[in-house]
Amino acid sequence: MQLSWPALDRNQILERFRKTRRLSARLCEPLAVEDYVVQTMPDASPAKWHLGHTTWFFENFILSKFESGFEPFHARFNFLFNSYYESQGERVARPARGLCSRPTVQEVYSYRNSVEEHLELLLRDLSEEVEGEVLALLEIGIHHEQQHQELILTDLKHCFFMNALRPDYRPDCAPASFGAAAGETRFLSVPGGTYEIGHDPSRGFAYDNECPRHAVLLQDFAIASRPVTCGEYLAFIEDGGYQEFRHWLSDGWARIQAEGWRAPLYWEQVEGTWKIWTLTGARSIDPDEPVTHVSYYEALAFASWAGCRLATEQEWEIAADRLCPAIRAGNFLDQERYHPARASQAGEGLQQMFGDVWEWTGSAYLPYPGYRPLAGALGEYNGKFMIDQMVLRGGSCATPADHIRSSYRNFFQPYQRWQFSGFRLARDA
Repeated sequence: MQLSWPALDRNQILERFRKTRRLSARLCEPLAVEDYVVQTMPDASPAKWHLGHTTWFFENFILSKFESGFEPFHARFNFLFNSYYESQGERVARPARGLCSRPTVQEVYSYRNSVEEHLELLLRDLSEEVEGEVLALLEIGIHHEQQHQELILTDLKHCFFMNALRPDYRPDCAPASFGAAAGETRFLSVPGGTYEIGHDPSRGFAYDNECPRHAVLLQDFAIASRPVTCGEYLAFIEDGGYQEFRHWLSDGWARIQAEGWRAPLYWEQVEGTWKIWTLTGARSIDPDEPVTHVSYYEALAFASWAGCRLATEQEWEIAADRLCPAIRAGNFLDQERYHPARASQAGEGLQQMFGDVWEWTGSAYLPYPGYRPLAGALGEYNGKFMIDQMVLRGGSCATPADHIRSSYRNFFQPYQRWQFSGFRLARDA
């Protein structure tokens, strides 16, 4: 399968490439050199590794194939910065990425600078024969780096939370809380029928897992006007939600017993008051902002407690396209708040479908009918992970605004909660 989308010209691609690379470096500006190498759990990676891996992606999939006389920056960087590409050879085991004290941070930045210079030279002298393929690969690499920008923030958040000193990432950034009180949840009805979901090639770039566009049959349903809030989730906690097995899947119940979960990640009780730890420090919980850092298990248990369910990813996408057209209006990485916020304003339609929190859906991450992975090594990007994971939609406060779209399918295992993951309710009409 080959992706097809309206091509950006080389000047547009080059400008977006530069912008993306600058942002990754800027996200690391608040760090001390010691912060770059720490890995606090197997799911997270050190900031230095993210910077190296995104650079390796461009070097390995573009420069090595299209640059005349190509020589790798370092003979061992393919081993150090390969993530999961079996076709590209052996690699450092994911849980051991934090053990690599070398290369130094300075050497990784030198690597980034060198690859950027070589790519700019390649684009300047690009022949028409390979231009389309190179620009398509470059655009994939840009979106890939944007995914790692979000991971840089979520991984650093876990890193700093596990540090006994609890350092702030950005104490000077904009305050998270703003906007109106959440108010009562409204349920918006969507009529059943046959709809099309998936990537529309006329809308620009998409990953292969968003393809092909296809028809789905939906029954009448209703979806909540906004995500579940911290105040609502606190009511679930206070009503014994973590003690009542009837709300939980068996795997989820076993998980919360084994790991002692009694609240979302980063929630703590201090002298009887719930506090939440953010990238800008600890503060009291705002009951009107979306709850975040919950697992699929927790989202589903809350939905059971509330007498509702989670929307399927098909329902979510149709509702987003019909009732929430303003994708870029959300709270994204661009706003530099680094935390979910209250809705900016009350109004008709769906609120906060994009930005703030990734929303767990009730759908397993599976291929669409007719799905075919990309040819070659990039076929490992999505398809081989289509098992034991659940789909999330909509982006978060750590997602770049120009990275998201209504057809975007994120996916994590149901126990994971270090990402900015929340949820909204749905029900049968």
